[in-house]
Amino acid sequence: MGEEVEQVLSKRIFINNVDKYSSKFIAKYLSTCVAGESSEEAEPEEEPSSQSSEGQTAEFGTFKIVGTVSASSKEKLSFLQHAYPSPSRGELLGHLLQCDVVVYNISESTASDQVEEATWALTELHSKMGSFRSQKLFILVSSVMTWALTKPPKDDPDAHLTDEDYRRRRPHPSFKDHNTLEKLVLKLGREKKSKLSGYAVASGLQYGRGENIFHYFFKASWSMPLDKLPLFGPGLNQVPIIHINDLASVIQNTIDHKPKSHYILAVDDSKNTLEEIVMMISETLGPGKIQRLPKEEAILMRALEPEELECLSVDQGMEAPLLKDLFNVRWTSESGMVENMERIVSEYKHFRQLLPIRIFLTGPPAVGKSTVAQKLCDYYKLHHIKVEQLIREKIQQLEEILSAVDQPENSGEDMQAVTQEQLEAIQESLVMDQGVLADHLMIPILQEKLNSKPCAHQGFVLDGFPETYEQAKMIFLDEDSDGEEGRSKIPGCNKRITPEHVFVLDASDTFLSERAQSLPQGAAEEAGYTREAFVPRLAQYRLTTSLEETLWDYFDEQEIHPVHIEVTFDDPESEAVLKMITEAVGEPKNYGPSEEELAEMARRLAAAQLEARALGAVEKRRRDEVELGEMAAKHEEWKRNREEVKRQERELMEARSLPLRNYLMKYVMPSLSQAMLDCSAQKPEDPIDYLAEHLLQNVTEDST
Repeated sequence: MGEEVEQVLSKRIFINNVDKYSSKFIAKYLSTCVAGESSEEAEPEEEPSSQSSEGQTAEFGTFKIVGTVSASSKEKLSFLQHAYPSPSRGELLGHLLQCDVVVYNISESTASDQVEEATWALTELHSKMGSFRSQKLFILVSSVMTWALTKPPKDDPDAHLTDEDYRRRRPHPSFKDHNTLEKLVLKLGREKKSKLSGYAVASGLQYGRGENIFHYFFKASWSMPLDKLPLFGPGLNQVPIIHINDLASVIQNTIDHKPKSHYILAVDDSKNTLEEIVMMISETLGPGKIQRLPKEEAILMRALEPEELECLSVDQGMEAPLLKDLFNVRWTSESGMVENMERIVSEYKHFRQLLPIRIFLTGPPAVGKSTVAQKLCDYYKLHHIKVEQLIREKIQQLEEILSAVDQPENSGEDMQAVTQEQLEAIQESLVMDQGVLADHLMIPILQEKLNSKPCAHQGFVLDGFPETYEQAKMIFLDEDSDGEEGRSKIPGCNKRITPEHVFVLDASDTFLSERAQSLPQGAAEEAGYTREAFVPRLAQYRLTTSLEETLWDYFDEQEIHPVHIEVTFDDPESEAVLKMITEAVGEPKNYGPSEEELAEMARRLAAAQLEARALGAVEKRRRDEVELGEMAAKHEEWKRNREEVKRQERELMEARSLPLRNYLMKYVMPSLSQAMLDCSAQKPEDPIDYLAEHLLQNVTEDST
């Protein structure tokens, strides 16, 4: 009996490409649903019973999701019962036959292989339906792009298209294969007593969660690389859309209700133009303005793919009465993107994990706060907030407002007067306090910066300010907590602008003085690190940090405990400091480098490698030249030494040979010369014997 309960209550659902945006969120949604809960008899507000009459758990009533993923997918999909990485056709068919419902989602792509696979799956299932034990559902999730060229009725050109008009639909040229497959699904679905029932769901352009086709507009608004959000084309076209959760709910209702109409239009109630949607994204998340650009710019800027641009250009007014009359859709965004943009932006940030990182660096002068802050900004892609720069930006902003008298919004006398008064107050304070802006002027400027959209989206590194407990209290005060302040001595803080991480960099006075003195004169004067200015600043910092209520105490009260880091001579590049901070803060919660940034990084790396190779080659040539020069010098020295040795040997031989020569000349050469002359005259047959006898005869004569 238990197995029968499971068979009745649970359904095994196959969904293709569950590692892709659309199918993933459809599968995730359906994995939380109970079979039959969207039917009229069901009460979706109530939680399903944890036990059945036979003691079976309510898990038997849930949809059990299986599906295909790409071979390269590494994402963990906990809502899947089984994931099939790129199965063969034979393996895939076996998986399909084990399921009660087969959902093929081809709404995200015009790729022919997706449509071809869905067509194959439907045809194979139809050929095998004689072996089915129970009826199976085949649900094709298609796109409203199969309606792109459909014209309204001639007698009512302003009428909106509905599900009943599906026979008149005319597809976009890129979606003709989708339309052909829709017709095949409808044809098989009309067969009587068929064990394979087919439904075609034409989905509006999908939005929500981490975003897909609208992602560029969200990302460009969040990061704000431009002061106006681009709108490609006129933007006057009415875009049929649906939240991805609502599309999943439509599929759930299709499974539960099995409506008589086998063609279902899945769009929300919005009738917004693309311009209205992009404008609302910009106002809620971005700079608040849009700029129309030619459609071609979307391709040149690599903002959108050609296929995405085609989809965003669709212009159809659509209504889905079937969803209201028969289905029990649990709407997430029934009225569309524009009406629900705040919630959709929150979804976007949550699913993309775009969380701001707020860091405060404090410490004595010359400890290296600005250097570390800039490196943290580069690593985490945060905004570097320095007091001096903020003041310059504010003065420039006020001067621009005063100079823009021709603009209608800036021409009011009251605004001009207020702006002039604020500018004069800032300039007067800077003169009176030797370049230091009074707190009552500085703090509103800083609060305005901290509350700006870039800082709210990405986060910031606050560099060296505030310096005291009172300054921190005024900057980060939560105005909504004023009523509670009487009950608590600890002031509340504004969580949106208060730093999450506070790091106190410190070093010995000797270290700080030597670092300040090592700077070039110009840099020291600009930073206020001349000996006359630095010593009082350091003394003031030490005094401030020894007061009864310190800056660190304020953050301790807010349970944001400062981390103290000692800076030493052994870490001139602050690498150890950066390592400690990044380990405490964690990984970046931001978009990684863009394609352009990656290309630029690769270009710089290649240039650096090329430069390193060139420098290496130059150094090698220099070393070779030095070695050759040394070898030549050694060779010349060797030659000189050899000549000197030869000369000395000659002199020695000459010195040694002089007595022998004298002896030969006196006693040997006269007799030998006479013997040779006589031999030449006589010309004997054996001259050697003749010479020997001649010399012997002379020796004998001489002896006698």
